[in-house]
Amino acid sequence: MSTTADPLATLASLPGVADSVDSVRKSIDRVYGHRIMRRRSNEVTAEAALRSARGSAALSGADWALEEVRRRTDFSGDGEARTVGAALRLSAEAGQLLSVWRQSPLRVLARLHLVAAGGDVPDESVGRPRLAGEAVEEPLIELPLPDADEVAGRLDGLARLLLAGTEAPALVTAAVVHGELLALRPFGSSNGLVARTAERIVLVGSGLDPKSICPSEVGYAELGRAAYVAALENYVSGTPEGMAAWIAHCGRAVELGARESTAVCEALQRGAA
Repeated sequence: MSTTADPLATLASLPGVADSVDSVRKSIDRVYGHRIMRRRSNEVTAEAALRSARGSAALSGADWALEEVRRRTDFSGDGEARTVGAALRLSAEAGQLLSVWRQSPLRVLARLHLVAAGGDVPDESVGRPRLAGEAVEEPLIELPLPDADEVAGRLDGLARLLLAGTEAPALVTAAVVHGELLALRPFGSSNGLVARTAERIVLVGSGLDPKSICPSEVGYAELGRAAYVAALENYVSGTPEGMAAWIAHCGRAVELGARESTAVCEALQRGAA
C-alpha cells in the first residue's frame, strides 16, 4: 500500500473505483427508499442476516438452500452443518461489535473467531492469530500462506490504519479489511467467514448500510467461488489494477445484496414473505 498519510484514500482515487462507490451508494439508497423500509425495516434486516449467513457459508463450502438454513435448528452435525452454524452465529454477533470495532479492531477479530469456532478447534488456538507452524484450514483459498510474523505485522498495520481514520469511502475500507484478512488467513480456521463478517461491520459502522440490509455475502455467492478467488488474487497482487478490480468485485457484491433486499421488500409488500 501507499506510504501516504491516508493510503485508503489513495486507493479510492484509482481508476474505476469512484464509479464502483457511486454505483453502490445508488443501489443502497434505492433499498432504503423503499416504502417497506418505513414500517418493516426490522424484518428486512432479519431476513438480510439470514441470507448473508447462507451466502457466506456457501463460499466456505456449505451451499445450502435458504429454506434449509431457515428450517434447521441443530448445526452440530457434519462439517457443512457446523459451517452454516458458524455463519449464523457471526451474522447475529456482528451488530453487537460496532462500538468495540472503533476502539480495537483486533479485539473484534478475536471475538469473531471465537464465535465462529464454537468449540470446533483446540481452546488454545481460538481467538488469536496463528503461531509459527500451525496449520490453516481454508480450502477455498490456495494462495501462498504468509508466515506468522508477517501476519502479526500486517494485522497490527491494518488496525493502526483503521484507528487513524480515513477519508476513503466505506466500500474501499471494507474491501481492504476483507481482502487483507483473506490474504493473511490469520486464524487456524473460519478465516473466510470472519473476513466477510468484518467487511459487514465496516459497511454498517460507517453508515453506508446502517440497518445491515444489503448483504454482500449474497452477492459474492451469486458471483461464484471462482470469481471470488480470482478477485482475491487481484488484491494479493498489490498492483493498482488488481486493487481496483478487487474493490469493484466487492462493490458488485454489495449491489447484488441490495438487489436481494429489494426483492425482500417487494415480497413483504405483496404479503408473500
